[in-house]
Amino acid sequence: MEYNVNRKKLEIPEYGRNLQKMVDYALTIQDKEKRNTYAKIIIQTMSQVNPNCKEMADYKRTLWDHLHIMADYKLDVDCPYPKPTPEQQNQKPDKLNYKNSKIRFRPYGKNIENMIDKVIEMPEGEEKQILIEMIAQQLKKSYLQWNINSCDDEMILSHFEQLSHGQLKLQEDFRLHSTKRLLSNNNQKKKNNSKQKQNNQKQKKWLFIFFFKGKFQSKKNEKKANY
Repeated sequence: MEYNVNRKKLEIPEYGRNLQKMVDYALTIQDKEKRNTYAKIIIQTMSQVNPNCKEMADYKRTLWDHLHIMADYKLDVDCPYPKPTPEQQNQKPDKLNYKNSKIRFRPYGKNIENMIDKVIEMPEGEEKQILIEMIAQQLKKSYLQWNINSCDDEMILSHFEQLSHGQLKLQEDFRLHSTKRLLSNNNQKKKNNSKQKQNNQKQKKWLFIFFFKGKFQSKKNEKKANY
């Protein structure tokens, strides 16, 4: 008995050993026309063995590439696509350059800092002032999600001034929303979401009952009609 550990390693195991034998046989065909015909048969077989490949954007090219890889790049056929090379196969992808920008205050995130920078560039006016107040309120909401026990208005306003480098000014009568109000709003949203889920489940349940009850009743009526 021959074990797989003693056999040649499969380049692409997903296609199995029988298909690999077909590829190996194609390498022995001397007549190029017959070799081209046999290669097309292999491609059709590959698409049947691995139907998930059809979900790819250019799956036919992928199949031809796999054929050349399984043939160790030695198969001489008229391929409708450029023949791949071992260098391309072993080429490593380009390294991703991640932004190494530091976040000054983690509870607020980088998006808030970017928003503040954008508002600083805006011309003075009512729209800018509204955005300034909205950002200040958002700072407190974000901080409460981070730490509910030590949220102080003076601290939030101090953070706002530091993030804006003192370039964004709040009105003298401006006040942050109370912690109690913000927390009650969050709790209410959670309750509404939970209630909505329950209503959706009830609706699905009644639709299920109605559907199958109607289906059962129609079958019952059919039996009566047959009698």
